[in-house]
Amino acid sequence: MTMAHVAPQKLENVKGLVLTFERSPVIGIVNIRGIPAPQIQAMRKKLVGRAKLVVSKNNLLRIALKEAATTKKGLEGLAEVIQDQTAVVTAEINPFRLFKEMEATKTKAPARGGERSPDDIWVREGDTPFKPGPIVGDLQKAGVPAAIERGKVVIKKDKLLVKAGDRIPREVAQVLTRLEIFPLIVGLDLRGVYEGGMVFRRDVLAVDDAKLRIDLSLAGAQALSLAIAAGYPTTRTVRPLLSIAFRRAIALAVESGFPTKESVKFLLAKAQAQALALAARAAPEGTGEEARRRASGPPSGEPKGEGKKTGEKEESSEDQAATGLGSLFG
Repeated sequence: MTMAHVAPQKLENVKGLVLTFERSPVIGIVNIRGIPAPQIQAMRKKLVGRAKLVVSKNNLLRIALKEAATTKKGLEGLAEVIQDQTAVVTAEINPFRLFKEMEATKTKAPARGGERSPDDIWVREGDTPFKPGPIVGDLQKAGVPAAIERGKVVIKKDKLLVKAGDRIPREVAQVLTRLEIFPLIVGLDLRGVYEGGMVFRRDVLAVDDAKLRIDLSLAGAQALSLAIAAGYPTTRTVRPLLSIAFRRAIALAVESGFPTKESVKFLLAKAQAQALALAARAAPEGTGEEARRRASGPPSGEPKGEGKKTGEKEESSEDQAATGLGSLFG
């Protein structure tokens, strides 16, 4: 690489960056637009032990990335996310953890005028902390529907002052600050991270943890159901598969009438049910309860020998009938 046109100080900066890139497993590009120098210093202190932040000019950073890419394949891809005011962050934690660390540095900040609004900026209907005075004119000049009611400055209705993406006028910015509405988000904005030959963009790194856990849980449940339905044995599916096989074996044994230690109780229950059904059909003149009573034998409370007494009565009647017939013929 020819760098004869580069000043010695800049050359040293590039060499330092290249050495840092070669030693770091994770390298990120951070947008620092709008962050005052004191806040950057405070953020550096918060990241000590987890990441290192270095502010650099974009052209020197591109040169260093190209030079370090000779030993780290794919590193030059980070140059595509370099824009605006940039810093480079190096770390040993994985890109997704690094992204969360960068997001944790972000806070709401007041607008000074001229910035593009990240979201729609509204003022809401209601009381304000201001006493009647020139503030009413300032609010109205900025487009806020303000008035004096009951000795207070109030906002008469909700009003959209700035649409997302539009620049915030200076007079609006001043009013928003007085209303303690801070529309800007200031912090380290991670645009891309390199690790192991791959560059991860912001849209990939911005993962919703709660949704990810739900998706993983659902995927695990669906995979388990599929493996069981397919009969695929694993350490997670072997118990459900054995349980299903056991139930099917019992059902087959009962259906075919094959007695085993496990199926005999089901076979007996089936036989009893069939016997009751047959008894009910064989005695149509009786009720279902009578049929079941007949199939199950005499009631347990019936006195012993009752059948014999009945037989004796029947026999006595027959003897009386024979005696009567005999008297007719002398």
